[in-house]
Amino acid sequence: MIVLSGADLVLTGGIQSAATLIIEGDRISDVVPGTKSAGTTAQRYDLSGYFIVPGFIDVHVHGVDGTDVLDSGDALTKIAVGLTKYGVTAFCPTTVACSVAVLQRTLDAVRQLREQPAVRAAQVIGAHLESNFVNPDYRGAQPREFLYRPASDDGETILREIARSRQGVSIVTLAPELDGALNLIRTLVETGLRVSLGHSGASFEIAEAAVDAGARHATHLFNRMPPLHHRDPGLAGAVLTRREVMAEIVCDGVHVHSPMIRVAIAAKGTDRIMAVTDGTAASGLAEGGSASLGGRRICVRDGAAYLDDGTLAGSVATMDRVFRFLVRRVGLSPSEASQLCSTTPAAALGLHDRGVVVKGAVADLVVLDKELAVKQTYVAGRLTYSAI
Repeated sequence: MIVLSGADLVLTGGIQSAATLIIEGDRISDVVPGTKSAGTTAQRYDLSGYFIVPGFIDVHVHGVDGTDVLDSGDALTKIAVGLTKYGVTAFCPTTVACSVAVLQRTLDAVRQLREQPAVRAAQVIGAHLESNFVNPDYRGAQPREFLYRPASDDGETILREIARSRQGVSIVTLAPELDGALNLIRTLVETGLRVSLGHSGASFEIAEAAVDAGARHATHLFNRMPPLHHRDPGLAGAVLTRREVMAEIVCDGVHVHSPMIRVAIAAKGTDRIMAVTDGTAASGLAEGGSASLGGRRICVRDGAAYLDDGTLAGSVATMDRVFRFLVRRVGLSPSEASQLCSTTPAAALGLHDRGVVVKGAVADLVVLDKELAVKQTYVAGRLTYSAI
């Protein structure tokens, strides 16, 4: 038994002040008002003056602390362990377009970590494939040489690998305007995969057709798609107006201006917006530091990651920074920020017993100080990171 006593609990409907949270096994066994002393067999932490929030869930993260998802060896284990100090308790390892051999190696690593989780690490959910099926004109940092049409020979090879590794994949990002994409959306959805619309120049009408075909997710809303226009709303307009779609937003202060985040929340509600990092291996590195994204060099400059040719190549944000940004710059309450960082992504991925601080839920928890810095992280009731 672990007793977390005296913290302010960030709940869906607000903050419960000076409460006690009890963990038994991997679950929250009770939440009670006030402080509570521990029994002789319990481990107790006095957390007066701290916040407890649900563990952060990042559905779009390419790496951290110098390691990229597509690196070989124990890359995924390093990422899963490294993310806990930023408050992440579960994540979708996110790929860029790559060769079938690299994809196979990466998905095998995802499967292995799902079957045998690393110690003191965030949970590895299925991979998010920011896939080979995006529009070359909106590719951003995606390597052009690995972008295919769904019905091409190369595309079929990638799809066979996705089918082979189906249990290790959660989300597939694609551009719905590509030839054969609408049929591909239907096929992927029928197999239980979550289809996300992104890296796309789709018209409003094509985007609506993609939603009708089963797409329920949008990859980094506003980025790598045409700007929202009042006479040509495009993909962004369809995402904002279709209730079925949950949208990611990169909340790093670089990719999307804070008023536009408020616009998206006003249009869709906090239960349909997911805060993501789009973090890369450069996340956690100092200004001027370098790492790789899918084998290509990226550098930290002006608070983001860039290819050598100047292309914006993801962020250097971590989920604790995202949470602080939402509270301090976007103006959300801690409960609203928690919904974007934890509750809504959990719901999107069908993790119905996570992303909330309630009795019976999985004890994925983050302890924050008054400056909203991470002090402890618990994954399924196990303390995986502590700075207390």
